[in-house]
Amino acid sequence: MEVKNNVQETPVINKWRKSGERILPEKIDHFNQPENGYNLYPVHPLGSNKIFNGYPSLASWIIEQETVIIDGYIGVFWQEVELLLQQEFEKKNVKVNWIRSSEYLKNTDELSQLVNPFLGGPKSVWGKKSTLKIEDFFISGYHSIQPDAQYEVNIVIGIGAALINWNAPIIYLEIPKNEIQYRMRANSVNNLGADGPKSDFEMYKRFYFVDWVVLNEHKAEILNRISLVADVQHKSSINWITANDLKKGLKHISQSIFRVRPWFEAGAWGGHWLQENIEGLNKKEVNYAWSFELIVPENGIVFESNGNLLEVAFDFLMLTENQSVLGKHAPIFGTEFPIRFDFLDTMDGGNLSVQCHPSLKYIREEFGENITQDETYYILDCKEDAKVYLGFQEDINPIEFNKALIKSQQLSQEIDIEKYVQVHDAKKHDLFLIPNSTVHSAGANNLVLEISATPYIFTFKMYDWLRLGLDGQPRPINIEHAFKNLNFNRKGNAVIEELISKPSVIERGSDWELIHLPTHQEHFYDVHRLEFDTEITVKTNDVCHILMLVEGTAIKVKNRDGQITDFHYAETFVIPAAAESYTLINAGTNRAKVIKAFVRDELNFEAL
Repeated sequence: MEVKNNVQETPVINKWRKSGERILPEKIDHFNQPENGYNLYPVHPLGSNKIFNGYPSLASWIIEQETVIIDGYIGVFWQEVELLLQQEFEKKNVKVNWIRSSEYLKNTDELSQLVNPFLGGPKSVWGKKSTLKIEDFFISGYHSIQPDAQYEVNIVIGIGAALINWNAPIIYLEIPKNEIQYRMRANSVNNLGADGPKSDFEMYKRFYFVDWVVLNEHKAEILNRISLVADVQHKSSINWITANDLKKGLKHISQSIFRVRPWFEAGAWGGHWLQENIEGLNKKEVNYAWSFELIVPENGIVFESNGNLLEVAFDFLMLTENQSVLGKHAPIFGTEFPIRFDFLDTMDGGNLSVQCHPSLKYIREEFGENITQDETYYILDCKEDAKVYLGFQEDINPIEFNKALIKSQQLSQEIDIEKYVQVHDAKKHDLFLIPNSTVHSAGANNLVLEISATPYIFTFKMYDWLRLGLDGQPRPINIEHAFKNLNFNRKGNAVIEELISKPSVIERGSDWELIHLPTHQEHFYDVHRLEFDTEITVKTNDVCHILMLVEGTAIKVKNRDGQITDFHYAETFVIPAAAESYTLINAGTNRAKVIKAFVRDELNFEAL
C-alpha cells in the first residue's frame, strides 16, 4: 500500500515527559555553567556553523534533495516531526509525498510472537538480548516502494525507513535513552511495533533486550549512508548536523579527551549527597540513588556550535572511532565500551539490597551479554558509621541461608543478615572488590563510586530489608537466580585478604605518587590513584583511561596538542588510547587525587 495523503494529525500529549530533571537545553546560553563545581552539561565545541537549529532550516535542506529518508531511534515523536516539517513545506507551497514506515510493520500479534522469546516471560525481570533484525518487523515488499514523480518532494519517515530501496540521503533522528525513559513513564511512546504503552517495567525490558539491540545494529548498518543527524529530544524543535561534521567531532574527541552527559535517578535506598552537592539537581526529588556518570549504553555526548547543542548516543563514537578509544583492546571489545563509572548514593539513605551478579557463563547463556557484571566499590565519601556488606561468614550454611531468605520473603520477616554475610567498616578511598557471584551490599551513609564492567542491570536481589520501592510495590527478589551463581567459598578471612584492595605505591616523584589499588584476579580492569601537588604526566600506552577527581577541588587536563580542559571534584572523564599522553594539573590548594581505571594487559582475554 502506498501512502500519499496529507500529514497525519498529531495526538495531543499533555504530559509527554515524566521527570523531575531538566531536559538538556537547546542552546548553551540557556543554562549557567558552574565556575567551581560539578557540571551537569559537559559540551564539546565543534567550531562555527556546524550545528543548525529549527525545522525551517531542515525543511529547506530537504527540499533541495527532493527525495529523503528520515530514519531514527525508538522514542521519537514521529508524527510531531512530520507535522512540523509539513508546516514548513506548506509555507513554501511544496507538495510532499509522505510514506510512513509504521504502516508497513507487521501486525501486533505477529510482532508479539516475534519478540516474546526474548522477554523471559511476563514476570521475569530480565530477557535475553534479541537476535532479530530490523527487517523482521516489516511486511514483505516494503523495501520496494518507489517515489512518486507527481510530488516535488518524496519522504519516507519512521523507524526502519532506510530499509526502503531508495538512493537518497538519510536523516537520522536521535534521542537520549534517559529521555526515552521519561517519555515511557509518561505513556507518550511505545515499544517498536507495540499497540500501546504497557507498564514501565515491561516497556524497559523490551527496550533493553529487543528495541535497543535491534536499532543499535540497524544504526551501525546504515551509518555510512547517513547524511544528517538530528537531536529531537525537544518536543517541538530540532538541532541538526551533517554526518561529516559529526564524524570530525567524534574523531577529535577520540584522540583527546571527553566527558559524557550524566543523568540521575531516585531509588528505594537513595540518599542525598548528590542532591546537596551538585548544583542544578532537583532539590524536591525524593532522593538520588544512582548517577549515570559513564554507563555508556544510556549516556550521550553533547556537541556545541554557534551556541546550539546537539546530543548523540555514545554508540556513534564507538561505531566510528572504537580503535582510537580502546586502542590495543579494540579487537577484544569491538564497539562495546568495557568499563562504567556510576555513583550509588546512600548518604542519609538506606542499605542496598543484599545481592550478587551472574557468572560470565550464566550471563552469556541466560541473557546474551558478552561480559559480566564484575564490580568494585570505591568509597568517595561516607559517614563514620558507614558499612559495606561483602562475603560470607566462615560458618555459612548455604541451605540454611536459602531457607532464611525464602521464609523472609514469604512471611515478610526480618533477617539478621550479619549472621550470614560479613560487614566491614567503610572509609574514604577504600576499594571493595566484588567479582561476579560475590554476595554484597553497600550500607547507608556511603557515596560509592562504582568502578565496574559495563553491564549494569543484572542484580540478583536476595534480601531487600522488607522495604517497598518508590512505587509502593515490593521490589523483585531473585533468590533462585542468585543461588545458581553465589560463590560460597568467598567467606571468612579470605574475604579480607582477597576482596578488600591493599593499596601500594608503585612510583613516586618529588611531589606525586602513583598508587596501585589491585583488583581481583577475575576483574579484567585495574585501578590506580594518582596523587599530586602540582602536576603529573601520564602515558596511555595504547590503553583507554577512565578518570575522576576524588579529592581536591579542580584539575586541568592538558593533552599532547596543548588543549586544556577543566574538571571538578566527582566529574568522570575519559582519555582515549589514541591521546597517547596527558598532563594532570592541580588547580586547587590541597593535594589532588585522581582515580584511573583501565583494562589490564595481563588478563587472558580468550575467556572473554
